[in-house]
Amino acid sequence: VPMASKLAPQKKYIMSRKVYLAIDLGAGSGRVIAGKINATEAGELVEDSLLELEELHRFENNGSDLPSGSYWNIIGIYQDILLGLRKGIAKYGDQVVSIGIDTWGCDYGLIDGSGEMVGNPHQYRDARSEGMADAADRIFGQEKIYASTGVMPAFYNTSGHLLAEKTNKSKSLSVASYLLFIPDLLGYFLTGKMANEQTVASTSQLYNPLKKDWAWDVIDGLGLPPHIFGTIIKPGEILGSLSPELKAQLGVESEVCVVAAPSHDTASAVAGIPIGDHSAVDGGRDVWISSGTWSIMGVELAEPILSELARQAGFANELGVNDSVRFLKNISGLWLIQECRRHWADQGEELDYAELTRLSECAEPFTAFIDPDDPRFAVAGEMPQKVAAYCVETGQDEPLGKGAILRVISESLALKYRVIFDQLSEVLGENLGKVYMGGGGIQNQLIAQNASDAIGREIIAGPIEATSCGNLITQMVGMGDIADIASGRKLVRRSNSTQNYSPTDADVWQQQLARFKSVTNIH
Repeated sequence: VPMASKLAPQKKYIMSRKVYLAIDLGAGSGRVIAGKINATEAGELVEDSLLELEELHRFENNGSDLPSGSYWNIIGIYQDILLGLRKGIAKYGDQVVSIGIDTWGCDYGLIDGSGEMVGNPHQYRDARSEGMADAADRIFGQEKIYASTGVMPAFYNTSGHLLAEKTNKSKSLSVASYLLFIPDLLGYFLTGKMANEQTVASTSQLYNPLKKDWAWDVIDGLGLPPHIFGTIIKPGEILGSLSPELKAQLGVESEVCVVAAPSHDTASAVAGIPIGDHSAVDGGRDVWISSGTWSIMGVELAEPILSELARQAGFANELGVNDSVRFLKNISGLWLIQECRRHWADQGEELDYAELTRLSECAEPFTAFIDPDDPRFAVAGEMPQKVAAYCVETGQDEPLGKGAILRVISESLALKYRVIFDQLSEVLGENLGKVYMGGGGIQNQLIAQNASDAIGREIIAGPIEATSCGNLITQMVGMGDIADIASGRKLVRRSNSTQNYSPTDADVWQQQLARFKSVTNIH
């Protein structure tokens, strides 16, 4: 062997890999995802390795309407999670190092003093919250609630659902010792440890983003039992290890930690979008859109904005990774298209999303507009008829045919993005730069292009699996395998392709924006 080779630095040979399991639950489906990355014999991640995602198990997450309300099938969800974990552990054994959970926000389960769940968790669309925002305004005042929590009143707020339980003298609430949001509850099932993760707690309208603690003044003002609000942990903290009983059940031999992911799925999605990886237009702040059943648009800030202008514009202050504030606004999103698809399937016509996009692309543009956030669209059922009725009621032509209805939805959604983009710029007092868009909704290229056209900014779309990526890289930070979220975002960027959309027909979309505002009475 030449002497020069003997003196050269020795290469770290890849002996194995590390596997992190992300439990990613949406309001319609759930998945267990394996995130795999090469590691050395010493357990260090190999430099410039890629994060490879593998779907281990996918399942439907359908709630049930009972005489007493709408509920989640939490036991069924947990059984499917265990099935996914069992598949991952059977395949990767002691390469599995950790598990993280993210879900939708606001919903919760109640636990009594003996550790038993009391009652089944309600769905956030349950009718019990009707009128509770007005009741909270009378009791304490929504202006004071916003000043303390930075969250706007909405039908899905935890505050309203708990106030409904108090008003209705709920037996579950009367015996509860702990409130656990859905990801907290599932973490408790896995570990036996109870805590409230910060990002999901911040969606509740019961958390103070300035003090980084529960909004005790709001809790007291609404007359909610303070003892049910527990210890808050941050993304990346280790909740605990799989319980001994569960390890035996799953066949786990090594230590597997449950790491607090950004437990609110939007917080995970934002963590997984490679914000800042490109230079922004005119040095403007990066804007992100998490595109799925809900579309959420916002920016990352160091501190919350609790001004009257922010409240009047309807922006929320929720927590993200690194104690960042996700200053954001929710938009109805692909919910309307999903509901149209479900309605047509019930009528006997199964259409996949590619076909829905094709139908929309073939339809005539700009025939009519809707406000995607009109309250009528928040309720499931007969979505095509609701869209058509809105158009007729606002003096527009009725959209005829599936493609026309879908085109109305997609163009209206893009124009709503533009309205919120402009509001965001006004509240921040800044020019905004590029838009980073992640999540399953970016697979609809028409909506992504429409969004770029309507906003007038380049859109960097990717990754599709933003939520799982954010969950996984936070686990990696928590386990000490990468330095920080910035490093994780670079890993996500090099591991995933992105697609850029540039605005076209800016003048046409600007004209349509004025018409959209007039028709929908949005300003």
